[in-house]
Amino acid sequence: MIEAKTHFVQAVRERVGEVVVGQDVVVERMMIALLTGGHLLLLGVPGTAKTLLVNAVAKAVDLKFSRVQFTIDMLPSDIIGSELLDQTTGKFRTHQGPVFTNLLLADEINRAAPKVQSALLEAMQERKVTIGNASYPLPVPFLVIATQNPIEQAGTFELPEAQLDRFMLCHRLNYPTPTQEEEVLRRQLKMGLKHVAGGAMPKTAFDMIGGEPVCQLADLVGAMEQVQAVHVSEVFMKHTVEFVRLTRSHPSIELGCSPRAGLAIVQAARARAFVLQRDYVVPEDLFELAEDVVLHRIRLSYEALAEGQKPTVVLEELLKKLG
Repeated sequence: MIEAKTHFVQAVRERVGEVVVGQDVVVERMMIALLTGGHLLLLGVPGTAKTLLVNAVAKAVDLKFSRVQFTIDMLPSDIIGSELLDQTTGKFRTHQGPVFTNLLLADEINRAAPKVQSALLEAMQERKVTIGNASYPLPVPFLVIATQNPIEQAGTFELPEAQLDRFMLCHRLNYPTPTQEEEVLRRQLKMGLKHVAGGAMPKTAFDMIGGEPVCQLADLVGAMEQVQAVHVSEVFMKHTVEFVRLTRSHPSIELGCSPRAGLAIVQAARARAFVLQRDYVVPEDLFELAEDVVLHRIRLSYEALAEGQKPTVVLEELLKKLG
């Protein structure tokens, strides 16, 4: 029964595979975000196809899509909108910003000032924004997929813990394998030129993204309903709660996970089970998702950092206690 319902996942994956080489785990995480309405933060150095991946997924599904390139001089109104004075009527009218969409790509989110990052908090948590004295609901579904360069520090601002906690998952992209990188080069050599108004320029991977979506909103809603039917056992929930509480008592962790982490694990595990054609979650789901759910939510103590401890090593210790 579950195999017949995963055509949505397969169709999107195949479309993305036509544009992006490899990155199967990242695509899986993006599917989890879509199926649960959770927000996703992608960390990776430039050139690892973060923006290309989001564009490919957005155009594969018939959803309203907006992209915002975050810069240091942005204002909150550039994201949520503002009230404008209509010169003809003398009345104020509301101009809705790019946040009024189904899928918002926040490109290089850490380049924006804290007041702009904070403007997303209400939208990410409550799915509404306040412009002037009125509140406006956002379209349904609504999710934010943000990208961030974890290496470059010049002209960037660290995301506050309150905003990081709103991201269901934070996935770290790796470089492609040598075989995958060779395939990237082969595809580029075959792309040819794009002719526009008598001129021409070499095509890029963005030009290869298909124009027509492979799935409609109804397909996504149907898949989301199936995810809600995935069984989560009492044992899995107890292990999730134990795992989250371990982050609050570890001597090397100054700031542990909030209850949102447990909610994220359970919902993401459901979606992962659905993507892998299961109608129940298994312990493997928790272990596979732990890094993406937990690492951006914990903060090591000053003493632990001075001793050279790494968050990934501390996370491994916590998982061993569960095992």
